[in-house]
Amino acid sequence: MPFVLNIFYFLVVIGVLVLVHELGHFLAAKLFGMRVDRFSIGFPPRAFGKKIGDTDYCISWIPIGGYVKIAGMVDESFDTEFAKEDPKPWEFRSKPIWQRMIVICAGVTMNILLAVLIFWGIIYYQGKTIKPVTEVGYVAPESPAAKSGFRVGDKIISVNGKPATHWEEIENLVYSEALSGNLSVELTRGSEKINLRIVSPMTSEILEDRLGLYPTGIVALVTSIESGKPADQAGIKPGSVILSLNGENVTFQSLQEVVRRSSGKEATLRWKEGEDTKEARITPSADGKIGIGFSPLYEGPRETVRYSLLSALPEGIRGTWEMTWMNLKSIYQIFAGRVSLTKSVAGPIMIAKLATRYAESGILDFLAFMALLSMNLAILNLLPFPALDGGHATFLLYEGTFRREIPTKVKIALQQVGFVLLLVFMAFVLYNDIIRF
Repeated sequence: MPFVLNIFYFLVVIGVLVLVHELGHFLAAKLFGMRVDRFSIGFPPRAFGKKIGDTDYCISWIPIGGYVKIAGMVDESFDTEFAKEDPKPWEFRSKPIWQRMIVICAGVTMNILLAVLIFWGIIYYQGKTIKPVTEVGYVAPESPAAKSGFRVGDKIISVNGKPATHWEEIENLVYSEALSGNLSVELTRGSEKINLRIVSPMTSEILEDRLGLYPTGIVALVTSIESGKPADQAGIKPGSVILSLNGENVTFQSLQEVVRRSSGKEATLRWKEGEDTKEARITPSADGKIGIGFSPLYEGPRETVRYSLLSALPEGIRGTWEMTWMNLKSIYQIFAGRVSLTKSVAGPIMIAKLATRYAESGILDFLAFMALLSMNLAILNLLPFPALDGGHATFLLYEGTFRREIPTKVKIALQQVGFVLLLVFMAFVLYNDIIRF
């Protein structure tokens, strides 16, 4: 059943994003009087479909995108029959370059609009929930934060000179500023003001773990149970939150030390399971363990900022822009060799797993994930690479600048090379998915 759900949610996400993208090309082409011969979800060869009017609406076998075949355009179908005749008024090649450029960019535009619409709706529906704290509650051992001198109790004031008033601002600034280079974090430690600098090269671990910093108010969430160990015998289940041991309150950072002090001694363990609080007598092992895996969960104060329908729109646009800018910086980091390519790209297996996970978290999380993918698809398509929209746009920019049309044979050759390289890249990300999962 999980496998079936993974496939289902993957098809939903990819189907919607490709449909929206190709619909942009289709509507723009129709707007300028171009004939659309095929509207395909997936790349050739064609699997099945139905022709309505001049257009063949179909599903194709290679599920890495889709395309709209516009009469008189060199595209993924590699059809060049039109080049043997003079241009027709309804063909792509007979239209002004500015109209052709709009058609090429319409798919990306639709993906961006979809992301804005989703973020706008989410912000209007549920507002923004923030953690109104700036105090460090835990510093992961051996993390960039630990190596740079961060301590529990530090209160962060700014990151690279940009003020932070709550934890979401801190995380966003750490991520976006880390992509730009070094980090300078101003904080207070007691009555003293301190400036900590992180000057080591950026790595994917820094970007993924937000430097290893966690806010005050985090608790120990049980993620796994070892069979036959004390926690298993007590009836603790994954998803539970450890509250106390022998009457001593437990936080994420203190759990191991508290358990260690009770090594080999019977003690009362209290935990929260859903809305219920449970307890049991438990004896930690001699090496100070009870047989659980755990991770940090924030249960401190939260504040929700509400927006009207109109005021939510600029917030949705801002969220889309911030995500776009961070994605662009991430791409730069990959090309600069500062971030591992294998840890930064996701293929169909990873997307399917994430889609299922977010769907199970709720419709809003699922939609937010879809918006993220929509922006990634838009950015990917803008790359000046043959077989992508950015490649077509590059051809048009060349023709508009030099007033000279690129020969059809050259376009076809470049498209074929680009398509083969795209398939090789897809094979790489699929292999990368398999070895990671």
